[in-house]
Amino acid sequence: MSGVCREVVTLQLGHYSNFVGTHWWNLQDASLSYDPETPPGEIQSDVMFREGQTLGGHVTYTPRLIAMDLKGSLQTLRQEGHLYDAGKDTSAVTWEGNLRMHKQSPPAKNSFLEELDKFDKGENLTEVGFSSQPQHSASSVSVDTVNSHLAKVQKHYRLEGNVKVWSDFLRIHLHPRTISVIHQYNHDGEAHRLEAFGQGESLLQGALLENLEDRLHFFIEECDYLQGFQVLCDMADGFAGLGSKVTEMLQDSYGGRGILTWGLAPVSHPDSTPVKDLYHLLNCTLATAHLANHSSFFCPLTLRGGLGRRPSSPITFPHLNYDASLWFHSSAVLALALDALTVPYRLRNNSVPMWQVAETLAVSGRKVVAAYGAVPFPMTHGSTLPSALSACSDALPWKPLSACSELGDGRCYGQWTMLRGYEGQRLISSLTPGTKPPTPLHSLYSGEDVLSSYIRSFYPSSPLALQLVSTPSRLTPPFPQIFSSSINPQGFLQSQPPLPSSSVVSSVPVMASLQSGPALGSWLSQLHGGVSAFDLRRVAPSFLSQGPEIADYEEALEQLRIMARCYRDDGGGTTRSSSEEDDD
Repeated sequence: MSGVCREVVTLQLGHYSNFVGTHWWNLQDASLSYDPETPPGEIQSDVMFREGQTLGGHVTYTPRLIAMDLKGSLQTLRQEGHLYDAGKDTSAVTWEGNLRMHKQSPPAKNSFLEELDKFDKGENLTEVGFSSQPQHSASSVSVDTVNSHLAKVQKHYRLEGNVKVWSDFLRIHLHPRTISVIHQYNHDGEAHRLEAFGQGESLLQGALLENLEDRLHFFIEECDYLQGFQVLCDMADGFAGLGSKVTEMLQDSYGGRGILTWGLAPVSHPDSTPVKDLYHLLNCTLATAHLANHSSFFCPLTLRGGLGRRPSSPITFPHLNYDASLWFHSSAVLALALDALTVPYRLRNNSVPMWQVAETLAVSGRKVVAAYGAVPFPMTHGSTLPSALSACSDALPWKPLSACSELGDGRCYGQWTMLRGYEGQRLISSLTPGTKPPTPLHSLYSGEDVLSSYIRSFYPSSPLALQLVSTPSRLTPPFPQIFSSSINPQGFLQSQPPLPSSSVVSSVPVMASLQSGPALGSWLSQLHGGVSAFDLRRVAPSFLSQGPEIADYEEALEQLRIMARCYRDDGGGTTRSSSEEDDD
């Protein structure tokens, strides 16, 4: 049954969170439809986007978003955006004396941004079948038209060497109230870096706090049925401390709304050192304790093999060829997974509000959840869901997205699984009457039953919620082409050998899962043990120089230890690690 639109306000705190968020918003933009005659899609875009109007009267859709980053992080992007330009007013210049003008060359734009600029100025309209008259503008050209043209020239976009900041591949317009720049700290250079948790904690006061509250009020007052907040927050630097204060403020000011917090950590950091690696570990540890405490649930997202100082190799996927060291690549993979993970509270019909998603997973103090994803989901073109799942009968097709591996013993306190993008493929088997089903999955009569039966073969007695969405994640330029040659343009496995010059992949199916289970107890204990071994006052006194106080730091570690105990299942005869036993 169709319900009201339950709006969500998104906050992106930190540079890597903005990398993931930019890919995520590009994915959302690719699915927008401005044609009133087009049937509404499965995803309700108004949940995440707000409708506005430019000074010229053109309708706009911009994200209901607040994005925070540091000085020097925007490059070619203007903080106030371009949608509501009123032209430069020089009437206020009254000085009649001598002037000395200093000009600085603006950062060069890559080929993709130059192409978008041409659309904004109307220069490419004749190439896509529009008159070049001045009344036409980018806002009067359909998204499909722009996407079609950009796809034709996508082979020229190889941005891997040109992406320095997230705005280098941003394809949508942002509202003037979206970007908030923190001028006290620099994005580049060695001086004035936001490196420690305490630095971020101390930021949310005075002008920055007032600025954030004003932006929140602007977006929230437009909402009819605000369901909550989607927070993307960097875990490994000082934004972890800022995020803890921001989520605490949201919890205090908007109690009862959902606060789903996704903690982001890249695989690697540029110019890392042993001291910086220690800082990253400390920040991630404190972020987990504080963000979980102030959120409806907290889910780390990373392709690292672990959050410790010496993680194992980055996560690999059978049908992806991505460079884990490139933020442009790793953030694209996480954005695809997040596009599936956030489906439940963005659906047009049968949507599940944020608070209910959190209530299903965060039970008995277990507010940390782990994410897993099959990117892309390995389904052969022209095959069926039973056949695709039967091919993965030995092990689940997904990989850990939270540096937390499944225990493989069938125990889970709660699970939410999403399958997105099976469009055009059959969910059930179509056997002729009298034919014996090759597997039990082939005898079932709905996609929900097929997926449920498959997952319960690994988790027999665990609570399970499912969501199946036909529409795939649409990939538009400049999404990196990180897929293996075994994937066809629709994102399915090819039954025939690939052609020498394979086409661009324009959509992919994704399966993703959120889990609360005993594996998180071991994960939290390892995180706690990794920092408890240090005497912080001796090995990293500078980390404490701007906070937290040592008493607050030790209290956070104690909260983390207690949190880890919530995931024990002693009645089920669990095997506990030595670090867990030491906690008793």
